[in-house]
Amino acid sequence: MNGYYTSGQFAKMAHISVRTVRYYDKQNILKPSFVKDSGARYYTDEDFVRLQQILLLKYLGFSLEEIRNMTVGELDKQMLRNSLRIQQKLVKDQIEQMQMVVQAIEDTTMALDENQVIDWSQMMNLIHLTGMENSLKTQYQNASNIDARIRLHQDYSTNLQGWFPWVFEQCDFPDGSKILEVGCGNGAMWLENYSRIPENTRIVLSDISDGMLRDTRRELEKLEGESALHDSKFQYQAFDCQEIPYEDACFDYVVANHVLFYCEDLEKTITEISRVLKPNGILICSGYGSNHMKEITDLVQGFNSSISLSADKLYEHFGLDNGKDLLVEYFDSVVCRMYEDSLIVDEPEPLIEYILSCHGNQNQYIVNRYKDFRSFVEKKIKKGFHITKEAGVFICKKK
Repeated sequence: MNGYYTSGQFAKMAHISVRTVRYYDKQNILKPSFVKDSGARYYTDEDFVRLQQILLLKYLGFSLEEIRNMTVGELDKQMLRNSLRIQQKLVKDQIEQMQMVVQAIEDTTMALDENQVIDWSQMMNLIHLTGMENSLKTQYQNASNIDARIRLHQDYSTNLQGWFPWVFEQCDFPDGSKILEVGCGNGAMWLENYSRIPENTRIVLSDISDGMLRDTRRELEKLEGESALHDSKFQYQAFDCQEIPYEDACFDYVVANHVLFYCEDLEKTITEISRVLKPNGILICSGYGSNHMKEITDLVQGFNSSISLSADKLYEHFGLDNGKDLLVEYFDSVVCRMYEDSLIVDEPEPLIEYILSCHGNQNQYIVNRYKDFRSFVEKKIKKGFHITKEAGVFICKKK
């Protein structure tokens, strides 16, 4: 069969055992593309792509159950491109961390050779650096989920301006501003608006994830070029926005883009943000309304009523309906501005990728019935699938 490989050929070309190929098939991680009536299994070049994903995720420390959930579906070129880009970031991240391990070992060895007092905290750093599998797993999952969300909005939004350029426009940063963004994620706010940042602006980008910050730093350094070495606009610091490690009244602006609804102690977070803002300082924070992306929930529940895409309704914690009431206790004025937009989706893969990226129980019901689910989605979106977007920002001036 031209373009097909037997299980033995496939295993030999991939440098794995036939037993491993059969096990992946049995565990529903890598199914053959074709099965003869006799039971003989055949694989294609596209199956090699999926195998590459599986082996990399296994190398990064994911369990087979996690891998099964993360590699479900049919790869289109954009999904493959996103996956390879994330893998590239993680390899670079590992290189940086291994370089730090090498440096820590060299410093400790030198101290031993010179009979110096050993800094045992250096050993703790080594332990931390060499136990990084869990952080890499979290980073991969977060990056994959963010990419799925961004892709859907970028490719199918009816508002061609885009969310991040619109938010930047609402901020209207004057020259010389000192800005803190909490929960910067992949840095899209600054990557998409880099040419519009005032010259003398200083920006602190923070996130609870060290890995996300490293990714963001690398991408922004490409744009800054040589100036990143001696006069960067950006600083990077990992912390939880419920405990901001800066003194009182030191920022002109704080940006919290789709962050506040994740904060467990919302009152503490808003208090901290208000504390680090200067008098007349501005908080720009965003939220969703109850109708945001509601058609996607209706879609998946039409397939199985037990599916819930989120364990919590985030907009009930902090959203467009209750956000102003929560913020007016801390700020002199709170103005809400809406972003007019919707999605028209006519391809199944990006929509399914988005659904699988959600934080609910959907994988429990979709993974084992992926082909049925894809067929269901394809029929629903055949004439274009309209999705409501209900998002906006609050512009809050400090008392």
